[in-house]
This record gives sequence, C-alpha cells and structure tokens, in this order.
Amino acid sequence: MSRPANLAKLSVADLQREIQRRQRGGQSLLRKRAKLVAKLEALDAQIAALGIAGAGHGVGLVGGGKRHKNETSLVEALAAALKGKTMGVSEAADAVQRAGYKTTSANFRTMVNIALINSGKFKRIERGQYTAK
Repeated sequence: MSRPANLAKLSVADLQREIQRRQRGGQSLLRKRAKLVAKLEALDAQIAALGIAGAGHGVGLVGGGKRHKNETSLVEALAAALKGKTMGVSEAADAVQRAGYKTTSANFRTMVNIALINSGKFKRIERGQYTAK
C-alpha cells in the first residue's frame, strides 16, 4: 500500500490494514532486538567472567539495575564455594549467592558457567560437574 498524502481519503478497513502491517513490522523488530540483547548479554557475561570491569555499561539497554559491589570476584567466590566439593553449575551459583555474593543478573547461572569453563581455576569432573583445582 502506498502512503497517501491525506489519511482522510482512506477507508477504515484500509487504515486497519495499515496499522496491522506496521504492528507486524514492529514485532519483527522486537524479535531482532531480543536476539541482539541476548548476544550482548552473553558477551557481557564472558567479559565479566574474565574479570574485566565495566562490561555492559553504556550499551543503552533497558532493564539494568544498580550494580552490586562484591568484596571478591565471581571466580574467587566460586573457588571458595567449590573448595573440596564437586557441584553442578546451578548448585555453584546458589552456593555463591548463599555465601553473600550479590547479583541482579537475569543470567547469573550463565555467568557462573562461563567462569567455571574459562577461568582455569576449576576442574571439570564430568559433564556439568566442577571442583576447584
């Protein structure tokens, strides 16, 4: 449908079709945005797992919260929680939080998983099970 100069010339049915067309386009954009946000969050988690401060700041995403200041890094907290124990990723994430590690991350389990895989301070015992070296 081409865009007429005067909306008053359109029928109600034509206006409704145009609104529906634009809404479908908007839904497509929202899906694309959600995929990009997920990719950015995964990258932020990888950066944070490497201990680099400031990951995720300034990207203009909605929904962020106040960042907590923890006394130790996630890797250090995980090492303390896993010392002499073998745990799964979810168990390790829960143990770290019970020990006082603060986070507002919607994907904290993913951040823990990346830290366990990439830090070099943990040994994979079997699939999904880790211990401190």
